Order: sequence, then C-alpha cells, then structure tokens
Amino acid sequence: MTRLLLSLSLILTLVTPSLAETVHVATASNFRQPLRLLAQSFEKNSEHKVRISAASTGKLYAQIKHGAPYHLFLAADQKRPKKLEQEGLAITGSRFTYAVGQLALWAPQQQFQGKAKTLISQPGLRRFSIANPKTAPYGAAAQQALEAMGVWEQLSERLVRGENIAQTFQFVASGAAEMGFVALAQLSKEARSKGYHWVVPQEFYDSIRQDAILLKRGADNPAAKAFHAFLQSDSAKALINTLGYGLEEH
Repeated sequence: MTRLLLSLSLILTLVTPSLAETVHVATASNFRQPLRLLAQSFEKNSEHKVRISAASTGKLYAQIKHGAPYHLFLAADQKRPKKLEQEGLAITGSRFTYAVGQLALWAPQQQFQGKAKTLISQPGLRRFSIANPKTAPYGAAAQQALEAMGVWEQLSERLVRGENIAQTFQFVASGAAEMGFVALAQLSKEARSKGYHWVVPQEFYDSIRQDAILLKRGADNPAAKAFHAFLQSDSAKALINTLGYGLEEH
C-alpha cells in the first residue's frame, strides 16, 4: 500500500506541472495596473498563472530583440508589435488592438477655470512632465499635443521627461513637476476630482492604438495562448473600457 501511494504521488508530481503553466507578459507601463486586474480575473477561472513585467514600449521591444523570455507583448503602440511580426519574433496573425489610450493634462495641486493652453503658458510654470517621445507612445502623443497647442518650443526648457508614462505620472504626483500629460486611465476618481484635469481632444495627437501580440516563445505555451484569447473576450474588453481606455471600433 505504501509503495502504491508513493507511486501515485510521483505520478501526480510529474503530471501537475504540465497542467498549470505561467505566461510571462511584457506590458507598457500605462497598462500595468489594468493588466494586474485582468490577470486576477483570468487566474480565477484557470489553472495558469500570469507574470508581469512593465516598462516603456521601446525598452520592452529592445529587450525582446535581445532575447528576453517574454511570451506575450502588450505595447502602447502598433509599430513595435508589427515590427516584431515582420522580424519573425512573433506569431503572424496574432496581433490585435486591446486598448485605445487617451491623453490627459493633470495639475493635481491647481484649481483652474479656463483654457488648458492658458494654464500651460503661465509664466510661473517651472516644470512640465511628459514621457520620453522617443521611447514612449504617450510621450510622442504629448509632443504632438503641445505642438498642436503651439507651446512646444515655449516649454522645451522646462520639460521633465519620464522614461515611461508611469514615471511621468510619479513626477506630477510627487510635485517634481507641477503638471504634465499622463494617461487618462492613470487618474483615479479622486485624482480627477481634485486639482485640474483635461482630456486632450483626439485631433491633437495620433490615436494611441495599443496592440498585443503573441511572441514566438509563447507559441507552445498553453498559458500564453489562453491569456492571449482571454484578452480578446467580452469580459476583458468590458474591464479595459471601465478603466479609462477606448476600444477598437470594427
């Protein structure tokens, strides 16, 4: 009997790991918290686990190019996932838009009535924060918005550039910058009710269409394929929408 129990125990040890796998997801910084909530929802109804790494889209793309062990990539743009597909590092046909980002001006310590351009152009403004336009899609959108408002050159000497949109948010929240352009989804109800926030009109910047793609390393990973499918489900889309992101219109 003892020998039988030991044999059964050994069989279970060998079998169980093959049932539950871990998907390692690389996500743009703006989507870190939404992804955590999505992962929690996924794990409630699956034996699989989700591991998250967040950074700027440009940095994650470079890491993937250099062999980082990610299975799924959630970018803040369409360009990098498309390039990975073209470069043979991702599964052709697996790319889709999981969210459409929205840009917002946030000044947490200032009550203001009037045009956002007037607030940004005030002489006493010392520091204004945006994400790095070279590596972060939200930074590129911020530069486009400032150019559309005609204040890019005026602000150039006062800009504090975050490595990604999460760091940009921290610069503004901590007071290192008096205001800045952040992702609307980063602003809680409390943050929106205090200070000043303005949702930047879409015509001021190129649409921030955020694409996800299954990487070659995830091709044979059941957890990666399951989570990739989950992100396209109605329940996932509903959650993403409630967190301040738009959805792709078909």
